[in-house]
Amino acid sequence: MFTDSHCHLSYPELAHDLPAIRAAMAAAQVTRALCICTTMEEFPAVQALADAHDNFWATVGVHPDSEGVHEPSQAELQAAAAAPRVVAIGETGLDYYQMQERKGGRSVADLEWQRQRFRTHIRAARAVRLPLVIHTRAASDDTLAILREEGEGAGDAACAGGVFHCFTETRAVARAALDMGFYVSFSGIVTFKSAHELHEVAKLVPDDRLLIETDSPYLAPVPHRGKTNTPAYVPHVAARLAELRGASVEHVARVSSDNFSRLFTKVRA
Repeated sequence: MFTDSHCHLSYPELAHDLPAIRAAMAAAQVTRALCICTTMEEFPAVQALADAHDNFWATVGVHPDSEGVHEPSQAELQAAAAAPRVVAIGETGLDYYQMQERKGGRSVADLEWQRQRFRTHIRAARAVRLPLVIHTRAASDDTLAILREEGEGAGDAACAGGVFHCFTETRAVARAALDMGFYVSFSGIVTFKSAHELHEVAKLVPDDRLLIETDSPYLAPVPHRGKTNTPAYVPHVAARLAELRGASVEHVARVSSDNFSRLFTKVRA
């Protein structure tokens, strides 16, 4: 019934308790999950999860905030993406907030390595015709600009589409992403009372571009806020979206699951 389109089950907070997590998913009617890769060093573990379980899939990519890790070439990303259960490139994108807050207050000019990494991921995704899983934080203008630049001459969007995951940006950014053909995914943040603008964004995203996620082990939704998040909590995200959109939980579950299969074409292959 429900699909968690973005989780990190290879992280130590969750990897040690996978049987219990899977049992909780089944009890909550969460039937599928996309396991997200954030470094190439992590990729074998992420891929192994997808290979071992018929309702898990995987991505390959390097998170924009990951430093001191192996920097993949476009060819490496393409080779990894050829694996049967690897359905997307990412998570990739730009994160200026993390750098400024945690790494000594760098300027945007110092983050060219992030932008080049993002371009490499976009080009790999376009080459293999797989969607992008995009992370953007405090960097939406550059994220959108690079997607547009890399899409020039491609004959369509920058790649085979993609999703702005764990969306926390403005309505204007959401509209720009939608206009470029991207999907928008909501996490437990949409259940927070203080997320007023995000609540408005949740009302404008059309049914055919909506995804839900946990981003577990982080960002547990209300009523589990502050706890370790798991895919079993994604129905709470669907319930809050249903309330905001004037729809039933079943409707949100159905359209978001249908969209997951539509975007990640290897899932239905």
